[in-house]
Amino acid sequence: MMQLFHSVSTECSKITTQQYSTSFSTAIRLLHKDLRTPIYHIYGFVRFADEIVDTFHDYDKSTLLDEFIKETYLSFERGISMNPILNSFQAVVNKYNIDTELVDAFFASMKSDLSKNTYDDKGYRDYIYGSAEVVGLMCLYVFCEGDRKMYEELKPYAQALGAAFQKVNFLRDVKADSENLKRVYFPGVDFTNFTYSSKLQIEEDIQKDFTKAYEGILKLPVKARFGVYVAYKYYLSLFKKIKRAQPAILLEDRIRIPNYSKAFIVMRAGLRSQLNIL
Repeated sequence: MMQLFHSVSTECSKITTQQYSTSFSTAIRLLHKDLRTPIYHIYGFVRFADEIVDTFHDYDKSTLLDEFIKETYLSFERGISMNPILNSFQAVVNKYNIDTELVDAFFASMKSDLSKNTYDDKGYRDYIYGSAEVVGLMCLYVFCEGDRKMYEELKPYAQALGAAFQKVNFLRDVKADSENLKRVYFPGVDFTNFTYSSKLQIEEDIQKDFTKAYEGILKLPVKARFGVYVAYKYYLSLFKKIKRAQPAILLEDRIRIPNYSKAFIVMRAGLRSQLNIL
């Protein structure tokens, strides 16, 4: 009967991913079947923590996050949790021996969302590391399936991909972050006077991350390569659309990639994969 409980926990993580992100859901489905479940588990964990700090405005966020953090570490020790999302996550952490320093850094960034509204250069880099790069590294543990040498080789590329995704999210969500959450992540940027020059500087930094990340994707194990490539192409497509937009547009609306464009990305990526020209 324990297997039934674990299966229910897995289903919760999978549903969470599907409901919150159609893009990531599609990309995960394109991974080898051996890798899909643990990646669902990681996404579900990250999503729930993020929800606490970003959307639970009518509740005591600090208390909820502290309780979530405490239960997370208890789940690692016990090998089980009655919270199905945490039960799934602890299974991945314990199976793949994921360094809990990554979890520490993730929670540090989540906590900063409760208390900080602006960042200097170091704070920005630390936040990016904890909120995004470590998520890429958790996934890399799964993709490498215990091969530590491969993990160490691919580590900087995984961090670059996570950073690119997060920075694109910041640009896409400028309106909501600055108006609703009163947060400005980019150091020294004044969104009441968001200039083309400031936008271009941010975009040049993001492009460097994308370029480095692509090098790493080509080195990933075959089981992981196609799914990660599709996620990369989703975000690269969104980034290109953001680059074409005037600064004022980002402050007025949230730029999106329509579903038909996402379907085209998958089809084109599939063709390139078959021709071995990723």
